[in-house]
Amino acid sequence: MAEAKTQITEVSPADFIAAVEPEKKREEAKVLDALFRKVTGETPQMWGPSIIGYGQYRTTYASGRDVHWMRAGFSPRKAKHSLYLMGGYCDDIAASRRDELLAKLGKYKTGKSCLYINKLADVDLDVLEKMIAADWEAMGRIYPDD
Repeated sequence: MAEAKTQITEVSPADFIAAVEPEKKREEAKVLDALFRKVTGETPQMWGPSIIGYGQYRTTYASGRDVHWMRAGFSPRKAKHSLYLMGGYCDDIAASRRDELLAKLGKYKTGKSCLYINKLADVDLDVLEKMIAADWEAMGRIYPDD
């Protein structure tokens, strides 16, 4: 079975964040990093060249594909911050809570397993913290640590 394209790297998340441009996006990346650290209690790792991930899990899909991926994370992309909140897509309970919180979050867009935020001023950070926490709890329930 082929390895996933995006793997953990040896790059320091702090060094990556220090190089994020523009400066406003870099400052927001620091805020997001602090928020994810607070909620998860995890020290982040870089996944590929641009994703900061917290925790990890392994699973095998029904197709037989083995997956090794972060439990949560974000990427401070130039246009938008991409937040990877997997639990809301893997669990009905988390999905219901996610929908309730999204209604209170502010301005955002969603993808299959991503939450896109242009700038942090567009969202309620307390609601975002609750979303990350609910998602983190769901991932721990679905994929308990070995």
